[in-house]
Amino acid sequence: MAVSEKAKKLNKESVRGWLENRKGWKRQANRLTKDFVFTRFRDSIVFVNRVATIADSCKHHPDMDVRGGTVTLSLSTEEVGGITEKDIGLAEQIDFATSWQGGR
Repeated sequence: MAVSEKAKKLNKESVRGWLENRKGWKRQANRLTKDFVFTRFRDSIVFVNRVATIADSCKHHPDMDVRGGTVTLSLSTEEVGGITEKDIGLAEQIDFATSWQGGR
């Protein structure tokens, strides 16, 4: 799938402004990341499956790293080599759909 002309890498100021209002999300290089911590491994897998459903509906998939009860999500748009509105939109949907479980 080719990158649409609307998929443009956001500048650092735009990302910084978005991060100011987002609990737990960080910028690491050209990616948005967030850790979600669970008391049980099973809960972390349920969370991963929930995120997978959201990501499939958006046709945009995060990297997910599962380490025991911690799931780290990492969002970036490979085609532009950085953070786009697609990444921010997916992060917002994940936060909304998983608001019952905060990230740290």
